[in-house]
Amino acid sequence: MGLLLLVLLPYVILAQQTNNKTKFTISGFVRDSLSGETLIGATVAVSGRTKGISSNQYGFYSLTLEEGEYIIACSFIGFQPKVVSLKLDGNKQLNIDLLPRVNLSQEVVVSTKKRDANVKNAQMGKFTLPIEQIRTIPAFLGEVDLLKTIQLLPGIRNAGEGSAGLYVRGGGPDQNLILLDDAPVYNTGHLFGFFSIFNSDAIKNVSIIKGGMPAQYGGRLSSVLDVSMKEGNNQKFQTEGGIGLIASRVSIQGPIKKDKASFIVSARRTYIDALTKPFVKKNSQFYGSGYYFYDLNAKVNYRFSEKDRLYLSGYFGRDVFDFVNGRQSLNVNIPWGNATGTLRWNHVFNKRLFGNTTAVYNDYNFAFKAAQNNFEVKLASGIKDWSLKQDFDLYPATGHKVKFGGIFTFHTFTPSVVSGKQDSIVFNPNNAQVKYANEAGVYIQDDWEISDKLKINAGMRYSVFQQIGKYKIYKTDANGNRLDSTVFGRGQPVKTYGGFEPRFTMRYALNDETSLKASYTRNLQYIHLVSNAGTTLPTDIWVPSTYKVKPQISDLYAAGLFKNFKDNTYETSVELYYKNMQNQIEYQEGYTPNTLEDTENFFAFGKGWSYGAEFFVNKAKGKLTGWIGYTLSWTWRKFAALNFGEKYPAKYDRRNDLSVVASYELNKKWKFSAAFVYGSGNAATLPQRFYIVDGTLTQEYSRINQYRLPAYHRLDLSAILTPKRNEGRKWKSEWVFSIYNTYSRQNPYFIYFDQEGSALNGTLKVQGKQVSLFPIIPAVTWNFKF
Repeated sequence: MGLLLLVLLPYVILAQQTNNKTKFTISGFVRDSLSGETLIGATVAVSGRTKGISSNQYGFYSLTLEEGEYIIACSFIGFQPKVVSLKLDGNKQLNIDLLPRVNLSQEVVVSTKKRDANVKNAQMGKFTLPIEQIRTIPAFLGEVDLLKTIQLLPGIRNAGEGSAGLYVRGGGPDQNLILLDDAPVYNTGHLFGFFSIFNSDAIKNVSIIKGGMPAQYGGRLSSVLDVSMKEGNNQKFQTEGGIGLIASRVSIQGPIKKDKASFIVSARRTYIDALTKPFVKKNSQFYGSGYYFYDLNAKVNYRFSEKDRLYLSGYFGRDVFDFVNGRQSLNVNIPWGNATGTLRWNHVFNKRLFGNTTAVYNDYNFAFKAAQNNFEVKLASGIKDWSLKQDFDLYPATGHKVKFGGIFTFHTFTPSVVSGKQDSIVFNPNNAQVKYANEAGVYIQDDWEISDKLKINAGMRYSVFQQIGKYKIYKTDANGNRLDSTVFGRGQPVKTYGGFEPRFTMRYALNDETSLKASYTRNLQYIHLVSNAGTTLPTDIWVPSTYKVKPQISDLYAAGLFKNFKDNTYETSVELYYKNMQNQIEYQEGYTPNTLEDTENFFAFGKGWSYGAEFFVNKAKGKLTGWIGYTLSWTWRKFAALNFGEKYPAKYDRRNDLSVVASYELNKKWKFSAAFVYGSGNAATLPQRFYIVDGTLTQEYSRINQYRLPAYHRLDLSAILTPKRNEGRKWKSEWVFSIYNTYSRQNPYFIYFDQEGSALNGTLKVQGKQVSLFPIIPAVTWNFKF
């Protein structure tokens, strides 16, 4: 931390200088006037000046100005702007309460602040989506899904049906830092990826950064998805929820002590198991099989004073899949899920310095249990973290916003544990492969508006990762037989990695509606998700960097043109990028899962690179809103031990990716939405020759990802009906009608080869067949709030 203090010294001096003129500071919080929720990213500016400030993650802002009289304008998307006149003759605290527009009796003309963040901010590749906008977009079976919405943005894609993973600018699903109230989430999918774990009723703010990652974030190569939970209404009690075809949800929030403390509890559960049970007869061999998932979000906060506030939040979710085959006496149980807990303390040290201390616990685990007759087997894997983080926001002068801090995390990895039992004999081999590691980082960054034309965000991060004991390193012969071992005791260092991660973004304004931006970002990633499939499944395992596995490293270069039209009604951008990635990980060719050996013995290491162009047009105002996003990109991998050492397209390479999203508000009762997606087919490795050897059909596969599956495209529609509210009732409701895959496109899920006839009589025929999952699926959901 001494290095941070040395770097910060000039800012402290700057904050004390007055340039022979007296300066004072205005600071406070921006809040929702109806619920008391703090507003993230609200703009606070002085009328007539271009320089302003955005409220931080907890709604805090600070402006330092010369003594005088000012008009302070505050605005936030979806809220009525507010203007405050004041005489600044001393430090002042000014809390600003904004009124949501949905509660206005007539349309408000916004003149105090233009929606020009697309052009004015130095940040590149950042999208912030209001949860209300996410709710209007058509969803699978009517379940609002923020990850599926994120996948509609340019540069971000999924792997097709049944994938909750994000593939950002050529990166894999493990290369995204996904945070829920500062807690990392390692598995984001329910129902094997068809739904995400995020319950929209509990979510307050969603932002994704896919380029120019600020120095405060680290540990991943591609992007940051930062999700903040609601704090709870501190003015009145409120209940909301929804009843759908396969799932229902309910949220309760309200004040514990008005204006001081509040809570929110939100729960969701599917009832696929309950719906199918009546159709499975008790004498069926599959009676007792079923699937369901559930999740629970909870948060409580207490404001001790205007300077101190405490938050405690948590998430717990589980998927449970049971398969029973009575004829074969087989019972299979597969539970998996995440649990997170976050404790945060906000403290305002003075008018210009805001601090946040965070303690985080998170646990992801997967289990497979099977029993047949007297034999039982169990397979388990997971990752558990304990983290402590300290962040500071310093506002030394108008035009500067400095962030600095540090984080420490203790990891426990359990890549694969197997055990079993037959009658009274217990099978429990010493194969736990548990690994331990410490990870730490410190950072500093400055968001500096140098002039009306030039703005930069420059930062530096230093991170370190250390594998520690208990651990054994085995020496083996050419046949893999263990000859000797080196033993590391508890906490003893095994291998240490570290490095600097510079971050830089720049904006140059050509005029009020047009700007050029550029960025360079270096990232180090010390933990890795290793998979044999193209989708994010719970069977994929997280492994740390070790004495064998080096950290992944990426360098991302990006540049873009950003322009708004018609008083910021239309926001447009074109971004070009090139990303170079080192120390990428794949399984060796021919690998089959083996729980008795350490999986890292079967890894292959290589490099990757990706480049492309992203085009974005967003209509932000009017009855018709929405966007068009198109990405043209290439993603390559090259491994000495794979594909004869030649480059090949990554499994998530997609040449063309198009999304069109539109919402139209017909009147106060009806709102219609549509989403169309098109993407080039996934790369695939397929059999290309078949031989009969000793009467057995043998396959010869193509080179890695030599073929392409058919293109993926789909149209989804939705309509939201909001009945006229009866003034005598305290509750209101809406009906959501949706159609998934409107024209029933048979998109490929996977390809397999089927054989008919016999090789002995010359009638053998081998034919490739496509498996598709979903035809047209209509759905209806009833949402309520009171």
